[in-house]
Amino acid sequence: MQRRAKIQRDTLETQIQVSIDLDGSGQTEFDTGVPFLEHMLDQVARHGLIDLSVKAKGDLHIDAHHTVEDIGISLGQAMARAVGDKKGIRRYGHAYVPLDEALSRVVVDLSGRPGLEFHAKFRRARIGAFDVDLIHEFFQGFANHAGVTLHMDSLRGDNAHHVAETLFKAFGRALRMALEPDPRMQGSLPSTKGAL
Repeated sequence: MQRRAKIQRDTLETQIQVSIDLDGSGQTEFDTGVPFLEHMLDQVARHGLIDLSVKAKGDLHIDAHHTVEDIGISLGQAMARAVGDKKGIRRYGHAYVPLDEALSRVVVDLSGRPGLEFHAKFRRARIGAFDVDLIHEFFQGFANHAGVTLHMDSLRGDNAHHVAETLFKAFGRALRMALEPDPRMQGSLPSTKGAL
């Protein structure tokens, strides 16, 4: 089974194209106009072994909010489509990732129930030109549209770039674990309810 999807999402504020292969090797292609987000998405793809292409045109003359949030939404939609019926996968994934003084933990459940618990403090409002509040907006859009429960905790860190990077890397690694086939499931749905 090929776990791939393409999404085209057009609004009055943004036009987003996302292509994803959940069984890739970490290949990426980005053209979003938001360089820091591209750097973070590259971490997700490489650590999650997900091939990812994201192209976006948005109202960046206002700010990056709509573009970043809508990329999160589109990525969530692509993930939900690509993962399919979820039979035979692990469903749950977690990862701890350090970067120098920073350490983050991410836990994901491909539950079909959207929810985000995001606990990260940044010592500055911007990383270069990137507003750190948009990190939460990105993951909220993703969780809502992928139908996942996502817990993200920055456990320590002083450097805002390091904190952000550990969150995105841990997210990629947690997804990788949750999406892996579980040979002991023998193609069964990973739920006692019989539905996800």
